[in-house]
Amino acid sequence: MDNTTPSLAAGKRRRTLLLYIPMVIFAVIFMFPLIFMFVSSLKPDAQILADVDNIRAFLPVGDISFDNYAGVFDRVPFWRFLLNSAIVTVLIVGVGLVVNSLAGFALSRMEWKGRKLLLTVIIATLIVPFETIAVPMVYWVSKLPTLVFEDGMLKYDFGWLNTYEVMIVPFIANAFSIFLFTQYFSTIPTSIDEAARIDGASWFQVYWRILVPLSGPAFATVAILTFLPAWNSYLWPLMVVQQEQLRPVMVGMQYFFQLNTAWGEVMAYTSLITIPVLLVFLVFQRAFVSSIAASGVKG
Repeated sequence: MDNTTPSLAAGKRRRTLLLYIPMVIFAVIFMFPLIFMFVSSLKPDAQILADVDNIRAFLPVGDISFDNYAGVFDRVPFWRFLLNSAIVTVLIVGVGLVVNSLAGFALSRMEWKGRKLLLTVIIATLIVPFETIAVPMVYWVSKLPTLVFEDGMLKYDFGWLNTYEVMIVPFIANAFSIFLFTQYFSTIPTSIDEAARIDGASWFQVYWRILVPLSGPAFATVAILTFLPAWNSYLWPLMVVQQEQLRPVMVGMQYFFQLNTAWGEVMAYTSLITIPVLLVFLVFQRAFVSSIAASGVKG
């Protein structure tokens, strides 16, 4: 008995070690692009190109400085671009969580005719590439009514181009987010709804007081999956926004590819706009993994 217990413990440690070694190796491999980006942001262009074919590309050696970061703020209104992306992303994520979770609640918890057909149509829209509908969307948003302030007065006009709403409203409702909420809500027993309804709760009270507190992992996952494309959006803002004061961070990238490309400043700029993404994922990673496992969404 005394000999068996240490051997079992040793075997468990070996299995744990064999599990973690490949995980660490893969983590390091996937970190290489980020390491290269951050290290290159501290080097002048000539040194970046000289080190690109050897291990020095991943090491902060040579002429290291923060001049590239200073160059970023000299070349573009970075804080304005960052504010624009923050406004657009926060509103898309925040309003989208409410709209998509309500849609998922209605599709998963309420009985009404045609809900399965509607869910099928929503899922089918996932196969349509955004590029195929981008041009028609530009036409339609240019015809939508809007209210504008002009000469101190509120006036009625047409066209959403060069506005915040054109970058926000079309992306609030999201087919995959609705599907994920529907799947997650379906895993919660409906007996809870029935008990609440008997006690006089409305459907909205069931959603807000019961389903929402039980669905933290699903909300965290949708927040991450919505945050990433909203933050990384490039094609759509490039098509609908021509005013510099409204451009998001990704569109600001094109400022660095004019005439001679400043690779050090490019790396510094991408480092700055990558930091918020890493922070969001680090905050929500546990809930993200939990929700994917619980909802049965694979791949």
